[in-house]
Amino acid sequence: MPKRKGNLNTIYISERLQECLRQVAFCPLTTVVAPMGYGKTTAVNWFLSEKSHDEKIDTIRISVYSDNVTIFWKSVQDAFSFAGYNFLQEYPYPTDPASGSLLADAVCHELQGEKPCYIFLDDFHLMTDHKVTKFICVLVGRLPSNVHLIIASRDRFIPAGEILRLGNKVHQIGVGNLRLNHTELTVYAHKCGTDLSSEQADKLLYSSEGWFSAIYLNLRTLSEQGMLADSNSDIYAMFSAAMIDPLKEEEQEFLAAMGLADEFTVEMANYITKLDMSESLIKSMTEQNAFVTKLPDGVHFRFHHMMKECAERTFAKLPMEKQLTYRNRYGDWYTEHEQYIHALVAYKQSGNYDAILDVVQADAGILLATQNPDQAIATLDQCPKEILDRHPLALLVMMRCMFNWQRIPKMMELKGLLLASIENHPEMDKAERDNLLGECDLITSFLMYNDISAMSRLHRSASEHMTHSAISLSNKGGWTFSSPSVFMMYYRQPGELVKYLAEMDECMPHYYKITDGHGKGAEKIMRAEACMMQGDFVDAQLLLEEAYNMAESANQENMVLCADFAARRLSLFADTDIRCSFENRYNELIKQRNIAQINIWSATLAYYYALLGKEDKIPEVFRDHALSSVNLLAPGKPMNEMIENQVYLLQGAYPKVIARNAELMGRCIGMHYALVAIHINIQSAAAYEMMNKRKEAKEMLKKALEGAMPDKLALPFAENYSYIKKLLKECVTEDNSSFVDVICTLGMMMEQRINKQKKEVSKPASLSGLTNREYEIVILMHERMSGREIAEKLFISEGSVKQYVNQIYSKLEIEGDRRKKRQKLFSLIENK
Repeated sequence: MPKRKGNLNTIYISERLQECLRQVAFCPLTTVVAPMGYGKTTAVNWFLSEKSHDEKIDTIRISVYSDNVTIFWKSVQDAFSFAGYNFLQEYPYPTDPASGSLLADAVCHELQGEKPCYIFLDDFHLMTDHKVTKFICVLVGRLPSNVHLIIASRDRFIPAGEILRLGNKVHQIGVGNLRLNHTELTVYAHKCGTDLSSEQADKLLYSSEGWFSAIYLNLRTLSEQGMLADSNSDIYAMFSAAMIDPLKEEEQEFLAAMGLADEFTVEMANYITKLDMSESLIKSMTEQNAFVTKLPDGVHFRFHHMMKECAERTFAKLPMEKQLTYRNRYGDWYTEHEQYIHALVAYKQSGNYDAILDVVQADAGILLATQNPDQAIATLDQCPKEILDRHPLALLVMMRCMFNWQRIPKMMELKGLLLASIENHPEMDKAERDNLLGECDLITSFLMYNDISAMSRLHRSASEHMTHSAISLSNKGGWTFSSPSVFMMYYRQPGELVKYLAEMDECMPHYYKITDGHGKGAEKIMRAEACMMQGDFVDAQLLLEEAYNMAESANQENMVLCADFAARRLSLFADTDIRCSFENRYNELIKQRNIAQINIWSATLAYYYALLGKEDKIPEVFRDHALSSVNLLAPGKPMNEMIENQVYLLQGAYPKVIARNAELMGRCIGMHYALVAIHINIQSAAAYEMMNKRKEAKEMLKKALEGAMPDKLALPFAENYSYIKKLLKECVTEDNSSFVDVICTLGMMMEQRINKQKKEVSKPASLSGLTNREYEIVILMHERMSGREIAEKLFISEGSVKQYVNQIYSKLEIEGDRRKKRQKLFSLIENK
C-alpha cells in the first residue's frame, strides 16, 4: 500500500452531503440528527464557512452543554451578543407560552433584513426541557425569510405531529446523509494521505458502517501502527489508544483535568492545571487533533464529546486527592467569574459545603431560584449541621428560596437553624445579629400574606432591627404577584375596611425602609381603590396622583400598572386624565422585557374593554381564554380568572361563568379574597339573569350584596349594571335600599359615559361584512403600515395580522398576487 504525505485532520464533505447541505439556505429549520461521531458539527461548520465566502452572512453559534436552562439561556444570550445582537441580554428565560411568544416576536423583529442569518444550535440532545422544543416550533413558524435555524442532535427532538404541521419548513439531515459509502471512504482516505487497498476499504467500511469517527481513528492507527484497529475494539478504547495513551503523563493529566470544562480559555487552563505550558499544549492539540476545537471567538476551546468522555475516564483514574483539588479549582474559578451555577456543581462534586454556602450567599438566590428545588434541598440535607451553622446569611437566602418554591416546612426548618446559628455565636457583632434577625422577620412575614396585621408586626420588628436593605429580596421584582389590584389582594373580610387601610398606612413605610422602596405607593393605590369602590371619585383621583408619584420615583413599574388599572376603571365614571395610553405603556414595557408586567397590562386591557363591550380590543390571551398558558403566581390567579370571567360575560358564555363559580369561590375563600368573591358572585348573578334563571340569579346577587354592604363597595355592581339592573329591583330590602340606590346611580353614570364613547365606525357598504378589528387592519394597511407595525399598534402577533389579512381577502373574495390583492382592497376603501 503506497503512502503519501497527507493530513489526518483534513475536512471532507462528500458531494452527496454537500448537495444535501445546500438546501439549508432555503428552509427555516434544518435538523441534523445522528449519533455521536458522524460529523454533524463538522458538516454544518463547513456549510456556514462556504456561505460566508459566497456572501455576507450573520452566524449565531450556540452550544448546549447540559439540561440546565439557566446555563443554556446564558449561552444563548452570549452567542447573540457575540454576533452583534445584544437585545436578548434584557430578556429573562421564557417560562410560559406567553413569554415565549413575546421572545419569538422580538427575535424575528431584530433579525429580519436582507442579510441571511444562520442560528446554529449544537448538541441539542443535552437539553431535555421539552418547553425549549415547543418554543423552537413556535419560532420556526414565524421566522422571516432571511433567518435559518440549524439544530444538531443525537436524538430526534421534534414530535412527528409538529414535523407534519411545519411541512416544508423543515429540512431533515440524518445518518444516511452523513455516513460514508465505499467510494466516499476511499476518497477521504486518499485525502488523508492513505490509499487503501480494496480489501482494506471493504473491511473498514464493514467494521465502521460508514461512521466517520471510527474511520478517522482507524486511519490514524493505520498511519501510526501500519494496521487497522481490531474490529472488536470498543470505540472509547480505540480513541484512548490513538489519542491519549501516546501522550506524556503530564499531557494526559492536562487533558483529564480540562475535560471537565464545557469550554475553556488559556487563562482558565493555566488556573486549573497550574501549568505554564498550557498555551503551547492547547495550540499543539488544536493543530494535531480533530477532537479539540478553537471556537469562533478565537479565545475559547472545547473538546469533542468523544474526547471529553475519554478525558473524564482518565480523570477518574487520578488519585482522589488530585480529583478534589481540580474540582475545587473549578469551583473557585467559576465563583470568581460569577458563574454561580457552574461553581455549585463543581463544589458539590468535591463535597466542599463551606464553598457551596458561600456561593449561595454571593448569588443571593437570584440564579438559585431557577434551579430544581429537590436537588437544592438534597444538597442541604447532605450538608453537616456544623457547616450550616457557620453560614447564617446563606440560610437566609435559602429561606427565601424555599418560600418561592412553596417548601414551607423546609423554610421553617432553616429558620430554626438560623436562630440557632445566631444563638451559637455570641461573639457576633450586634449590628450583624440585628440585621439577620430583622431579615428573618421579613422573610417570615411572607407566610402571613394578605393578613396585614400579622405582616405589619413583623415588618415593624424587621425595620427596628435592620440597618441596611434586605439581601434576600430585590426591589426590582413584582409586588402584587401578577394582580392588577392591591385592594383585591388585601381586603379579607367585610366590615374591616377602615382597619385594613389604617394598617397599610402604618405597615408600608417600614417595609419600604428595609426593601429600598419595593412596592412603593401600594397603600395609596389601595386607599384610592377603596374610595372608588364607594363612589368617591374625587378623592380617588387625588390618591392615584400620589400613588403614581411615589411609584415612579422609586421605579416601581408594578405599582404604576396597578394605578393604571384603577385609573381606567375610574375613567368609566368620572372625567379623569389618563396618565399614559395603552400603546405607550406597552412600548415602555417591551423595552423592559418583563413578561410579568406585560401580563398585568393585558389584564387591565381585558377588564376595561370587557366593561366597554369591545371584544376585539381585548388581548388574545383573555379573548381566546388561553390564561392557562400564562405563568401566573398563585396569589394573582384569582384576580386574573375574575377578569377572564368578565370576558366570558361579554361573549355571552353564561354557562361557563356559572360552571366556574364553585371552583373560583373555593380559591377566594382559601386565600381570604373577599372582594374578588363579591365580583365572582355578581358575575354569576349576571349569567343566571341572562339565562332567565331569576331565582338563582337573586341568590347570587344577595350573597354579593351581603358581602359588599358593610363597607359600601358599590363599584363592582355598577360595572355590571347592564346585566343586573332589573334584578337589583327585586333584591331591594329596607336595610340595603340606600346602598342599591347608590349602585343604580353609579350604574346609570357608567352607561351614559359608555354610550357617549361608542361611536359607530363608518364603513363603506362594500366593507360592511368585516368586523371592526378587520376594518381597523384594512385602514392601517391603507396607511402603508407593515405587518409588524400593525401588530405593534394593535398589540397582537404578526402571525395574527397575517391570519386577519387572509380572512379579509377571503370575505371580500379578492384574489390574485399580493400586489393585486392590495390594489383591489384599497380601491374599495377609496371608492366608498
